[in-house]
Amino acid sequence: MILVGITGIIGSGKTTVSSMLKEKGLEVIDLDRIAKEVLSLKNVKKKIGNVFGTEYISGDHVNIGKMRSAAFQNRDSLKKLEDIVHPAIVERLFRNAEQIEKSGAKSVIIDGPLLFETGLYRKMDRTVVVSTDAEILTGRLKNRGMDEEDFKRRMAFQVPLKEKEKMADWVVYNNGTVEDLKNETAMLLEKIKGWEVEPHAS
Repeated sequence: MILVGITGIIGSGKTTVSSMLKEKGLEVIDLDRIAKEVLSLKNVKKKIGNVFGTEYISGDHVNIGKMRSAAFQNRDSLKKLEDIVHPAIVERLFRNAEQIEKSGAKSVIIDGPLLFETGLYRKMDRTVVVSTDAEILTGRLKNRGMDEEDFKRRMAFQVPLKEKEKMADWVVYNNGTVEDLKNETAMLLEKIKGWEVEPHAS
């Protein structure tokens, strides 16, 4: 079984592509969902409280919005948070992948926003970037009501999209209609089928 990592930036459409692949029968592991599960673990909450302060723990839960704002203030804060949560995320990722492999699947999609930034891409057999032109991305984020400064602050800690494209094995371009994206995803699906047969071929 091969691990196919799908990544992008906020608003690029990586989760939409992953959902389309799931509709076609592929297994998908959502790292954002795993991260939220990890933040509910008692030892993780304790470490966050010790490192960042108990004000980031609301009752029995981590205040995700407040934690995200703190983490993206500077690289040191982000690194501290990653050091706490990343090992647990990776452990759960591979536990889930092992179960999927037992079901006979030939591939599994790993939907994650920071595959390159965390180095997790090195554990993937193939990586795919979902890319969007800057002006289209800006429009989408405005429609979502996302603050421009918040977006810029987050992007400052990420590998630029064009660099991700160069590092990836395949790029899905999401600059048109939903139908256009379906066509792009269909081409990706064919590529994945080829990777399943020859996972290490160029």
